[in-house]
Amino acid sequence: MLRKFIFSIDEFYHIYNRGVDKRVIFLDHSDYSRFTKLLWVCNHSQAFVFRDLIKDIPSKNIFDFSADQTLVDIGAYCLMPNHFHLLLHEKVDNGISVFMHKVLTSYSKYFNAKYKRTGNLFEGVFRATHLDNDVYLQYIYSYINLNPVKLIFPKWKEESGQENFNSAKTKKFVEGYKYSSYQDHQGIKRQESKIINKEAFPDYFEDKRDLKEMLNFWLNYQDESIG
Repeated sequence: MLRKFIFSIDEFYHIYNRGVDKRVIFLDHSDYSRFTKLLWVCNHSQAFVFRDLIKDIPSKNIFDFSADQTLVDIGAYCLMPNHFHLLLHEKVDNGISVFMHKVLTSYSKYFNAKYKRTGNLFEGVFRATHLDNDVYLQYIYSYINLNPVKLIFPKWKEESGQENFNSAKTKKFVEGYKYSSYQDHQGIKRQESKIINKEAFPDYFEDKRDLKEMLNFWLNYQDESIG
């Protein structure tokens, strides 16, 4: 079922969803890997069967698959044990709706088959927020990339800047977290870098130091009035 939400072409959106009843939706590395690959292969209009798609790629590397035209531009993403965040740019009419329908349906089928379960995996239709100003858009860049901090400091928003908050440990953890786009924005070469399209988003970060500075700012920001 496609979301009844009006997305406007050339606008930016924060997309979020979590497991039904807040259940864990990524149980091991292969689950994270499958969802990440779906962000790549679902970003085109044609239908596909994942296992058949692999067979047609000589290298057997899903990131060697290329689509003629993508549905959306992905600016940032983060996968957490029971939820995920995406920063998307609407390229074509219904692009985000079709893209998300393909990703969530494909992953649900994979997950249910693997773990021998039935029923909905995600908590209803995905949530979407229109990012209609630069401040909010820049904040979401940082918010998405900083989400993994919750895994080591669940109350980091309340404790950041306090003595018991280990900022160095936090930064190291974020930089090493594989299931987000942070490493791609830092210029680290990996196959997942193909997922994001930096050119489709405002050039807030002239180099990787700009993003680090912004992350440092939000990491120690005490006023939670935004978001």
